[in-house]
Amino acid sequence: MPFRRAALALLILVAPFFARDAATQTRPRTPWGDPDLQGVWPGGPVFAVPFERDPEFGTRAILSAEEAARRNAEVDAQSSFVTGNFFPELGHAPPLTSLISDPENGRLPPMTDEGVRRAAAWQVIADPEYAAFGPEDLRPYDRCITRGVLGSAFPNSYSSGMDIFQSPGFVVIRYEMIHETRIIPLDRRPHVSPAIRLYLGDSRGWWEGDTLVVETTNFNGLTGSYARNGDGNPTSTSLRLIERFRLQDAKTLSYQVRVEDPQTWVRSWTVTFPLTRDDKYVVYEYACHEGNYAIQNILSAARAKEK
Repeated sequence: MPFRRAALALLILVAPFFARDAATQTRPRTPWGDPDLQGVWPGGPVFAVPFERDPEFGTRAILSAEEAARRNAEVDAQSSFVTGNFFPELGHAPPLTSLISDPENGRLPPMTDEGVRRAAAWQVIADPEYAAFGPEDLRPYDRCITRGVLGSAFPNSYSSGMDIFQSPGFVVIRYEMIHETRIIPLDRRPHVSPAIRLYLGDSRGWWEGDTLVVETTNFNGLTGSYARNGDGNPTSTSLRLIERFRLQDAKTLSYQVRVEDPQTWVRSWTVTFPLTRDDKYVVYEYACHEGNYAIQNILSAARAKEK
């Protein structure tokens, strides 16, 4: 019996190491040795996870099996209710209670006074009654300019594909919405001059073990953050993102982004969720400008209101 107990104790001790080795072996690598993140990682199935956590869950980050089953049943009912499954990218979500993983309560931290002011101004522009003088008075979201990094990376109910390419020294991320592409060097080169401000910022990446870390700065402060497709609370020029991409296995990618914007929130906050590689997913043309009748209608209604 003592021998059996000792053998069992040894098995318990070493089992995690064998599990890690097995997981590592199932993670594909590029010919030059980096973890192979390439492929399409749609976020549609994760859309069912609330962005902020319902206060009733407190600090509980994971649903029970029964709660997850109920949510999946609601997704199935929604998909079957909509004729022709209008949102075919929806699916059974991971059992998370919120996309926000930090703060611990799964909710956005308070805004600064400046953040509150800009968020209120953003809502005025978003109001259907807002009489815009010209297209430049409207949000980049309305004008089909960009969804921003956060609006592109967060799950959406449609056109939520994230396509990753790799070459030695570079990672390229192409988003389905607006078809924007980020080219991320991995050679530790410095960021561009602070005088240069961009919708998607300036990204620099590096590997920490098997985790791809991407730091993005030099934002122009004109993109949203809260809503799933970039039309929520605006960010500022002080925005700094730290993203982490790590393969859990050959088909599962863990995505995490820490949002630092001291002009907008009193502290940083983090979103974390898994994505599943889908080799059959088709990244369709996102003809936003061609179908954007909203700007024409908004401006023509504003001119009619003025008359």
